[in-house]
Amino acid sequence: MTVKDEVREFLITRRAQVRPGQVGLPDGGGDRRVPGLRREEVAMLADVSLDYYTRLERGNIRGASESVLNAIARALLLDDIERAHLFDLARRASAPRVSSRPMRPPGSVRTSVQRVLDSMALPAIVYNAPHDIVGANEAGRALYHIHFDTDARPNIARTTFLDPRARTFYADWGEARRMTAAMLRLEVGRNPLDEELTALIGELSARSPQFRKDWAEHDVHEHRSGVKTFNHPGVGAIEVTYDGWQLPGEKGLSIVTYSAEPGTPDADRLALLPAWAEDRRARTLDAGDPQDVTRAARMEGSTG
Repeated sequence: MTVKDEVREFLITRRAQVRPGQVGLPDGGGDRRVPGLRREEVAMLADVSLDYYTRLERGNIRGASESVLNAIARALLLDDIERAHLFDLARRASAPRVSSRPMRPPGSVRTSVQRVLDSMALPAIVYNAPHDIVGANEAGRALYHIHFDTDARPNIARTTFLDPRARTFYADWGEARRMTAAMLRLEVGRNPLDEELTALIGELSARSPQFRKDWAEHDVHEHRSGVKTFNHPGVGAIEVTYDGWQLPGEKGLSIVTYSAEPGTPDADRLALLPAWAEDRRARTLDAGDPQDVTRAARMEGSTG
């Protein structure tokens, strides 16, 4: 999509999600033909003319001031991530066209970062903008085993949408896939020239009807903190709290850790992951299947 297309679809989908009552307007009963706000209502709430807002919603955002963008964000009840995405789109629309490509983050983490990961008792992974897992400790590889159980570089988005096991691995697969699509949408707004990211979006769009539906929602999400449940085949269902942040000194890389309340069954199951992984490797190596031996080695070694 062009920047104009992205701006248009983002503003239209956000407007459709705001009900008049949420912003102090009468709902109009059965006279409303749209589920959310009308354009003129957004213009009134943002204190801009209807013509000007209509122009913005058609994708003509180039030159829009910060005060106008903030007013639109308030009128549409955008959260901080959605607001940042709107500003990213506005910057892209106003930036001069250049042919250069952004520098790709490394395909693996620094040796010192891997040492830190290995010293952590909690499961931890590091991923880049296209959602390749480029670093992990043993517990992290064990937790995300279906992502590593592949011949390609482990990729969270590809596994989530294309591997049938993901539908049961994630207790709430719907939330997991919508969140993944929304995270990719946010990254596209930040890094529109990222060729690997663009290629991944194209692949998922071609191979997954569900991804096309989730992508069309134009939701954006940043992985910060929350709770999710994995249906792990080795240790059972585990409810964990995840915390994520940008990896210092490595632009484009994020680290996520997974923890559970001490003394709970979930914490006990997390603690069993390394032993499960070791047992799985031993059984796989004893079986002697060359492909499985390769996979076992991948589980044991660095993801870089």
